Amino acid sequence: MESDGVSITLSVRASASVAGCSGCGAKSSRVHGRYRRSLADSPVAGRGAKLVVTVRRFKCVNDACSQTTFSEQIPELTVPFARRTPTLTKALVSIALSLAGRAGSRLATQLGMPCGRDLLIKLIRQQPAPKVPAVTVLGVDDFAIRRRHTYNTILIDMETHRPIDVLPDREAQTLADWLTRHPGVKIVCRDRGGAYAEGVRAGAPDALQVADRFHLWKNLCEAAQKTVVAHHGCLRQAVRAEAEVQPEEHAPSPETTGPPSRDYPLAARTRQRYADVQECLARGLSRAAVGRELNLDIQTVRRFADATTVEELLAKAEHRASQLDPWRDVVNQCWNAGVTNAQDITAELRVLGFTGSVQIVRRYLRPLRPHVSAYT
Repeated sequence: MESDGVSITLSVRASASVAGCSGCGAKSSRVHGRYRRSLADSPVAGRGAKLVVTVRRFKCVNDACSQTTFSEQIPELTVPFARRTPTLTKALVSIALSLAGRAGSRLATQLGMPCGRDLLIKLIRQQPAPKVPAVTVLGVDDFAIRRRHTYNTILIDMETHRPIDVLPDREAQTLADWLTRHPGVKIVCRDRGGAYAEGVRAGAPDALQVADRFHLWKNLCEAAQKTVVAHHGCLRQAVRAEAEVQPEEHAPSPETTGPPSRDYPLAARTRQRYADVQECLARGLSRAAVGRELNLDIQTVRRFADATTVEELLAKAEHRASQLDPWRDVVNQCWNAGVTNAQDITAELRVLGFTGSVQIVRRYLRPLRPHVSAYT
């Protein structure tokens, strides 16, 4: 044994007279040669430990074996091609599963088992995947690998709150196949994705589908938003009707008058696309067939097919937020005062703290002067 004050080095060798061939298992006592292996071991008294093992290479006595020679392996100490003892590897695996990369590497170093984060991640990947237990209450939700491009589906045992599997996409058939391979699911707690609903109906038709608290609140908020958007025009009509019956002295000031309502290109496209999708569905086409005929992604087809009215889809198209919203009254006052140049109005807004571009002001003023160039 040697010690340099930081680590301990132990020199050991096997005492067995025979060893089993790794190819055929035949016992042999014919020593072909020797060499030394250096293995990192778990720390001793806070110091790093290293084992220098003298290993013998035996000659196989079985003429039919494909291996002429083989190296002896010491049980619970050496593994072919390993540079660590099984005891140290087991300790690092425990750290890796608890803390993973950087944090696990820092803790292992403090404990006298220095290693890099890549090694810990490699050890995690080498572990066999745990078997999926019998699941009665299943949670289903998606997550982004690359936002707006690649999504996967995570499955969670809602009774233990532990993930049990990850699906490579969020398609209905993938979820249905998983449920078919794992029968016994009685309740599925999922998000509002139509694909998940179809997958559960196909793979576990007797399962009860429910929503969690987060999606219930989200459903309520979006339902309220859709209701407000659907009646947005009614509110404007009510304000105009009230203004008409008010006395002249209480009439709204012309300085607050804004540009007339206009139909955004996105809103017009949304209305046309909604009509096309509904017409195809009325002809009996499947959603996949509608996507092929209209050259639309299946997710887009689902969104237009699930909408009860086109107003549900126009919330973002017609009532999009703009940087100019807090300054519209100022723009209207400038317009009514005779200041119609977008650059001059933008200059006045900058004094008040407006940080948007002149193009935003031009787009707002465009409906007021359809006969004038858009770059005025």
